Amino acid sequence: MSFKKEKYLQKINCSGNLEPNLNNLKELQRHHLLNIPFENLDIHNNISIELSIDRIFDKVVNQNRGGFCYELNGLFYELLNAIGFDVKMISARVFNQDKGYGKEYDHLAIIAKINGIEYLTDIGFGEFTFEPLRLQLETIQNDERGDFKIDKYENGYFRVNKIENKKQTPEYIFKNKKRKLTEFEEMSNYHQTSPNSHFTSKRLISLQTENGRITITGNKLKIKELDLTTEILLENEAEFKKELWVKFKVKI
Repeated sequence: MSFKKEKYLQKINCSGNLEPNLNNLKELQRHHLLNIPFENLDIHNNISIELSIDRIFDKVVNQNRGGFCYELNGLFYELLNAIGFDVKMISARVFNQDKGYGKEYDHLAIIAKINGIEYLTDIGFGEFTFEPLRLQLETIQNDERGDFKIDKYENGYFRVNKIENKKQTPEYIFKNKKRKLTEFEEMSNYHQTSPNSHFTSKRLISLQTENGRITITGNKLKIKELDLTTEILLENEAEFKKELWVKFKVKI
């Protein structure tokens, strides 16, 4: 196996004493979000994404790319496990305003247990939290990227909600049940090929910054910095590839 912990840590600019504690989990999540983009570019270049840690590591770390949830959280799980965290992969079902919740294995996230307390850590969900969420019900948790609350849903599911202007909107539901990466293969293939998947509709690459986010969706570059948002139309493929390199250091 080609998984190399030190090279991965170098990629996300993390170093020092990485004991499996909460502070280090927070640092690892933050550094990951600031250094590795969420993207679906392979899907639009007709390159099959296989749920192989070797292939994902080569793509993300060696080739300086990003990925979607199965790749990013699958790789992050391996890093946390290698450091010594007590972690498990979980299946989540993402909320859609029009369609309700997706199928099982719609999304891959991670639960880490530290000193008997469980935390939801997720670096593969686009606009989400900077820090792990404690698996504590009916408690508003303040994060740099918003306020969140976990509550019980139905049929044994937990629900993650984002709170904005006193309005609560579901992000996804999940069961606190250990899963294997191979169990996500069917839904990974669905999201790569189905016209009903939002991943097949437009090219997307997005990276958190300390004060906002940089995103290319389709042919539009969006730069969010604090309360200021700038949008730039990319006129052609050459401009797209130029901004891909300038903003994300990604070549395709």
